[in-house]
Amino acid sequence: MKPYGHFGPLSFYKKAVLIAVPVMFQGLMQTLVSLVDNFMVAGLGDLKMSGVNVTNQFMFIFFVALNTAMIAGGIFMSQFNGAGDSKGMGQVFRFKIFVGSFLVLIMLVCALVFPDELLGLILNKNIQKEEIIVEGVPYFKLMTLTFIPIIISTAIASSLREIGSVFAPLVISICATGVNTFFNWVFIYGNFGAPRLEICGAAIATIIARVVELVAFIVFIIKTKPGFFIKISTIFQMNFSLFFKILKKSGLILISELSWAVTETIMTAVYYGRGGAGIVSGLSAAWAIANIFMISFNGIHTATGVLVGGRLGRNELKEAKAEARWIQNGSLVFGFGICLLEMCSTVLIPLVFGNLSENARSVCRMMIFVISVYLPVWSYLNAQFAVARSGGDAVMGAWVDLSINSTLFLPGIFLLAVFTDLGPVEMYAIVKITDFVKVGIAMWQLKKERWVRNLTKLTDNSNPA
Repeated sequence: MKPYGHFGPLSFYKKAVLIAVPVMFQGLMQTLVSLVDNFMVAGLGDLKMSGVNVTNQFMFIFFVALNTAMIAGGIFMSQFNGAGDSKGMGQVFRFKIFVGSFLVLIMLVCALVFPDELLGLILNKNIQKEEIIVEGVPYFKLMTLTFIPIIISTAIASSLREIGSVFAPLVISICATGVNTFFNWVFIYGNFGAPRLEICGAAIATIIARVVELVAFIVFIIKTKPGFFIKISTIFQMNFSLFFKILKKSGLILISELSWAVTETIMTAVYYGRGGAGIVSGLSAAWAIANIFMISFNGIHTATGVLVGGRLGRNELKEAKAEARWIQNGSLVFGFGICLLEMCSTVLIPLVFGNLSENARSVCRMMIFVISVYLPVWSYLNAQFAVARSGGDAVMGAWVDLSINSTLFLPGIFLLAVFTDLGPVEMYAIVKITDFVKVGIAMWQLKKERWVRNLTKLTDNSNPA
């Protein structure tokens, strides 16, 4: 391979873009579902929008745990795909289904037994806490019906992306988004003769969309039979040696990701305690817009897994190291581009969230600006994480997240909360400076090259697939 220094040839970035863009568009469709939900629910006022979004904040932890299982499996899926090992791919798919099912069981217990207590923890000392919980609990319970379709669809979609089949998940997501948007309009406001169900209508629309999405994915893999495809009768034929190998990898990734998710949730709870429904709805509106731009991180992870993970699976270690460097530097440049785009997105606030209070819109506007400033750093940091995970290095993430979150991030939040009267946006802008330290630690860990490994040579797949 011809050396190109810190940046690769245009042909390499073209290949990466062809993988990343469909993934980003799929993420865009999923994010637009959230934005449409927020847009339509915002028409019901600050209180009802707060009820939906405080529920989504708790579900955020579930999605982080689920995505961790998919990421851990994806490390092996990409390398087995590179090695042409369909039995290994089938075993990884089983892992995703089993771990996802376990997570659903935990969430069902939480949502059906302790909904009031969980939402109350997130709302902290919010002055409208009780009113928000009353709105959020029915929505929370209905959303439990989406959990099983979500784990199966996510397992299929992530596996397709990891073997380079990125267009089918995109098309299916577009269809699901259309279904969700239509039934939001029908059930939230009571159109076409349907009852006006308000935020419960949003939950019902999501349930319908998730079921349609699941059916489409199942039909697709039955017809195309990708490398990871397994018959339902063989679902329990697990290679437990591989299962626990992936589980061991996912353990460290889970610690890393949950460390981040829990600290973000604690931070959110502190912020929600600084006001009423206007603070909750304003911050939620900001993230609904910001998430449109942050879908690029999914593209970075998938492109890195397919390209670098594939190289590692074929034992092309020198080429993998070069492409990892190119992806990291390209992600930084890309981050500056989406930074500018997100700053411009503030013009959408009066249009999308015009029914929110002026206080909520002001919080939303300031938060979007702060988030956009950090996008280049986050793009580079996500590329660093993606490179480490492409070779099974879960230690780096644990180092980065646990060390900074426990020694700088959380103490910083509590100090600002106790000793200052700063608002949530100002607090967020200050504590996120710690992400620069994360980048430095990640650089140090990547130089150890624990990630430069061919995992397929370390795995025995003699069990039936």
